[in-house]
Amino acid sequence: MNILILNTSERTGGAAIAATRLMKALIGNGINVQILVLNKQTSDKNIFSIQSSLIKRKLAQFNFFWERWVIFVHNRFSRKNLFKISIANTGFDISGHPLVKSADIIHIHWINQGFLSLENMAKIIQSGKPVVWTLHDMWAGTGICHYPGDCEKYKNECSDCPFLSGKTAHDLSYKVFTLKKKLDLNRITYVGCSGWIANEAKKSALLQNAFITNIPNPIDTTVFKPGNKADIRQKRGLPVNKKLVLFAAAKLSDTRKGMSYLVEASRYLQQRNIEIVFLGGKIDENLLRTISLPAHSLGYLCTPADIASAYAACDVFVTPSLEENLPNTIMEAMACGTPCAGFNTGGIPEMIDHKINGYLAKYQDAKDLADGIDWILFEADYQQLSQNAHRKVIDCYSEEIVAVQYMELYKNAVIS
Repeated sequence: MNILILNTSERTGGAAIAATRLMKALIGNGINVQILVLNKQTSDKNIFSIQSSLIKRKLAQFNFFWERWVIFVHNRFSRKNLFKISIANTGFDISGHPLVKSADIIHIHWINQGFLSLENMAKIIQSGKPVVWTLHDMWAGTGICHYPGDCEKYKNECSDCPFLSGKTAHDLSYKVFTLKKKLDLNRITYVGCSGWIANEAKKSALLQNAFITNIPNPIDTTVFKPGNKADIRQKRGLPVNKKLVLFAAAKLSDTRKGMSYLVEASRYLQQRNIEIVFLGGKIDENLLRTISLPAHSLGYLCTPADIASAYAACDVFVTPSLEENLPNTIMEAMACGTPCAGFNTGGIPEMIDHKINGYLAKYQDAKDLADGIDWILFEADYQQLSQNAHRKVIDCYSEEIVAVQYMELYKNAVIS
């Protein structure tokens, strides 16, 4: 069986990480897998880029900026929410690509920002090949947004989009929603990374007759595993005699990641022997000064081994995100034996078992989040929490466990 995975990026973003991890897990189980991307970033022989010439590289740049420009214009020249929505108005026709032709199953992960247009997707659906789509966000079931927040219009028909300036019935969300209705999206098999997003997708008017199931992302537990905290801290210049709280995100200032709640929670913890460690993109110095605890930034770490060591070095991982599917960060932290504290929202409660392997705080309650961090560090049986966190990942998210579930799904997709 030949599986072709489609994803915009090879390494950037949670979907890219999940896609490449799935490829590795499937190959380890004897499945032939390739990934076709827009942006290739390594020399991996199983990953191929659509940008095979200078012309295609220029076209990729044009596609990206053209989509953003159309959104910018329809949003009345406001940059607000510019990257919270996608319209797939431009992309590459890959229907004739050799990898597409030789594939038994096309597996979509995340194809926005100039990789595939709605027209390109229609050709893939019409090819007759089984198509599987892993939902890393809600875009497949909405007009234009990746996470709808409190908006429920996608359950009937998108219009008057809260992510656009002004209120008009036939706005950009309505137009794209109407185009999506013509794609016959119900022919695709959908996989929610979490039960939460699978259930949300079932509510969409676009996907109401589709088959939607739930399979988590995999993780390599030979890389993400517990380590010696003292040794790692000395290597990375982190204090050995402090309790370290880790916060990680590709974009630390992303409001959806809930940084403001961590800032508020830090005020309740400032009398404790705690310091904050940031992992991810460059953090704004003004934002750093708002934290009421000493803080360190590890910056953006590239290799899985380095990332794993950062998790293993810290005592607790905090995720104050307001909207999440099945965060790779929580899975990575737990695999390294680091208990997690986060809000009870999205797919997070499927990962964090309250006071068993971490702490689930009341949604948007910074005080309860602080109480959870404090409980993990100073009240709970930390060693037991750590062991439970690691065991949860081994039992639910290891490569072998997830690969078997996808192999069964692929087999059923081909038969049907």
